Amino acid sequence: MSNSVLHQLEDILASRYVSRRAEILERVADLFVVGSGKFNDEHVDLFDHVLSKLLDNVAVAARAELGSRLAVLPDAPPRVIRHLAADDTIAVAGPVLRQSDRLDEQTLVATAQSRSQEHLLAISGRKVLTEAVTDVLVDRGDQAVVANTADNDGARFSDHGFSGLVTKASDDPGLALKLWSRPDSPREVLVRLFVEASDAVRNQLATADAARAEIVDIAVAQASDRLQAAARTRSADFANAKAYVEQLHAFGQLNEPLLHGFAKEGSFDKVTLALSLMCRLPLDVVERAFVRKQPDQLLVLAKALDLSWVTTTTLLFMQASASGTARPQLDQHLASFTQMQPRTAQSMLQSYRTRQRAAE
Repeated sequence: MSNSVLHQLEDILASRYVSRRAEILERVADLFVVGSGKFNDEHVDLFDHVLSKLLDNVAVAARAELGSRLAVLPDAPPRVIRHLAADDTIAVAGPVLRQSDRLDEQTLVATAQSRSQEHLLAISGRKVLTEAVTDVLVDRGDQAVVANTADNDGARFSDHGFSGLVTKASDDPGLALKLWSRPDSPREVLVRLFVEASDAVRNQLATADAARAEIVDIAVAQASDRLQAAARTRSADFANAKAYVEQLHAFGQLNEPLLHGFAKEGSFDKVTLALSLMCRLPLDVVERAFVRKQPDQLLVLAKALDLSWVTTTTLLFMQASASGTARPQLDQHLASFTQMQPRTAQSMLQSYRTRQRAAE
């Protein structure tokens, strides 16, 4: 920092206008903006100290003006930026929350956890959003916040975040479309979205006309099949898994140990492809069995194939993750699995095949 700038800063602080904090704040901000990019860390820290002192008890308009000017500067004083981001008034906090690169993940998470929906909406518009931040936005955000987050190409979502998006998209067609359009949405998330949204539609129509419930069920399944097929088409991972699993099946090498290994990997594509071939069921049916909240159909498939409880347990944990449910109730599922007769399971599997053929 040049001596002239230091002298100007000293003159401003010693000014007879010291009671007029807003004017002084503006003059100090002017000095920083003009010299931005030329200051070292010590100089930035000095401005940080001075501006932080001047921010106390100044009007909203002055704070908002400062926030707008500093938000776009990569070397903006960090303490001042955090102070502005936490301001209750969105006119002050908004520009900083949307634009400032000086806000770290911890600050963004804390702000998203404690501030208004307007603050969350501002955060959702940032160029980059980490998983920790989107987790909070999806959990706490209203419809506008969640939609804006899902529409943000720079947002990244954890499994928890994707699960929350599916839950909120189940009765929100606009959000469902945004989630469908994201290239990073895992296929199991998309399949679960189709299934849960479809269930909501089926329930509404069935209530209006119970006689049409089965027709509706078939029609929605067909629509889901087309959407699932489209999701596979754009997935390179699926294409690789399909070639691998089909080759194993063609050589008679597809068996329970391999299925167990796929499940331990957490490979949705390999597991569903393997089960589809081993059960002689369409892939669409197996995928939907994996994303439903209840694992009853998955237990039937496991029993019909005479899988061990160890393999079945691994599949259940994978199914719980794909469906966004809590840890599976293993004691309850073990009882159902043990009591189910293989002949009964095979009969139910045959009925799944028959229903699917009737729907084609």
